[in-house]
Amino acid sequence: MPTAQDFTWAGIKQNLSENIHLGLDLKGGSHLLMRVKLDEYLQKLAENNENAALTAAKEARDENGNPFPVGEASHTAQNNNYQINLTVTDESKTQAVLDAVNKKVDFKNTGWNESVNGNTITWSLPVQAQNRLKEQAVEQALKIIESRINAFGVKEPTLQKVGSSGSGQILLQMPGLEDPQRVKDLIKSESRLYLMKVAEGQYSYNSKEEAVKSLGGTIPPNRRVYPLTERDDKTTTTQNNQPNPPQKWMVLEYPPIIEGNELRSAEAYTRGGAADYNINFFLKPAGAQAFGDWTGKNIGKYLAIVLNDEVKSAPVIKGQISDTGTIEGRFTKQSAEDLALTLRSGSLPASIDYQEERTVGPSLGADSIRAGIEASLGGLAFVIVFMLFYYRGSGINAVLALILNMILTVAALVMIDSTLTLPGIAGLILGIGMAVDSNVLIFERIREELRLGISVPESISIGFDRAFITIIDTHITTIISSVILYMYGSGPIRGFAVTLILGLLINLFTAVFVSRTIFKWELAYNPNKEKLSI
Repeated sequence: MPTAQDFTWAGIKQNLSENIHLGLDLKGGSHLLMRVKLDEYLQKLAENNENAALTAAKEARDENGNPFPVGEASHTAQNNNYQINLTVTDESKTQAVLDAVNKKVDFKNTGWNESVNGNTITWSLPVQAQNRLKEQAVEQALKIIESRINAFGVKEPTLQKVGSSGSGQILLQMPGLEDPQRVKDLIKSESRLYLMKVAEGQYSYNSKEEAVKSLGGTIPPNRRVYPLTERDDKTTTTQNNQPNPPQKWMVLEYPPIIEGNELRSAEAYTRGGAADYNINFFLKPAGAQAFGDWTGKNIGKYLAIVLNDEVKSAPVIKGQISDTGTIEGRFTKQSAEDLALTLRSGSLPASIDYQEERTVGPSLGADSIRAGIEASLGGLAFVIVFMLFYYRGSGINAVLALILNMILTVAALVMIDSTLTLPGIAGLILGIGMAVDSNVLIFERIREELRLGISVPESISIGFDRAFITIIDTHITTIISSVILYMYGSGPIRGFAVTLILGLLINLFTAVFVSRTIFKWELAYNPNKEKLSI
């Protein structure tokens, strides 16, 4: 329930601060313009599809159970040319290999065109399909960034695509943010989680060169060489203050048993120390089924938990595991919580570049608020003086309607949970001007009727009726322009459009209905009134 304290200046200020969300330019915070590396996304897609096609071809069998004579695979990914080639040593088996690959790799539904030339199968990605995949990548990045920002607790963020459809640009504004660097790291961080089998042979190697040498000098398509990094913090450094390089390297089988998109959830937990956090992860039903089947058949083998191309742990499988696992990286509390968050939100389709960063300090935002309030009050005061001076007693009518317009506009901003920006304050001030314009139209119409000798009640009625059409016309055209600004503008421009639209809609009520009702009250007390102070 409202109290007397709510109607004091301090109470009004407190209520406004608690209920009106301020934008970046008023509250301070961070402005980030980032770009999704769409070319990198398509390059990874081509590389992954090449590996998937080669693996599917080598695993396929003919009607006699014999493997198909598959040769090498290669891909091209540059200058908008994305192509995958797969050779078959026996040309008569080419179509059979193509059918086997298409059963396991979804080329057609992702837009790839296929062709066969002799013993070579080619998949190419046309420009139209590239554009569609790029758009999907940006939408996916938007959803992932939004989930990370929401989980982090940033209030009232502005997140939207900007620029052309193929630019991959995303704008993020975070009002009141106290730790922008952590959020930047969180947004940009990768969360590629793989569960992979450790290749038969030696468990680990002292260098990458030694690991590659064990494979014959080159890394085949069905193998990967990753560093073994058992700590994720940066407390262990060399004398030159550089992080220690990994001490061991491991050879793993590719493709992974389970990928990160099969993750259902992840959470950080401590084993007692401030820098001794681990992460539990949980798999979706389909992933849990596949993981359980694999671990049940590979008891006694080593399983590598790979995070962002680093092996965090490689335990021996002692029994069947279904839907849960642990990343033992000895993380700090913050790094463990951030990593668990990124794992829950999913992996970004491609890495992100920050193209522009601006930080608005809270003191600058406070200056903007003060300047905006002073401008609003100054404009309101000037309008009040003018209306009282020029329209005398009827000016009081206009002032009451004007003040009610501002109160209702602010209340509407609170009700729709809108964010008030500096351009939004400009929209409020412009709304004051439009409200005054409506009263001027009405009052001048009434004056015209009074000059013709028409009675006061009839002059008021005719003045409102004839001015109404003009007011509707001016307001509708301005509202249409504001709607277009909202549809195609960025955050601050949208704030201007919202406050202006609200002010105009409310003005149709205050300038016409409220003002007319005040005149009717005045006439009710004096129905035979012969003169009107206007």
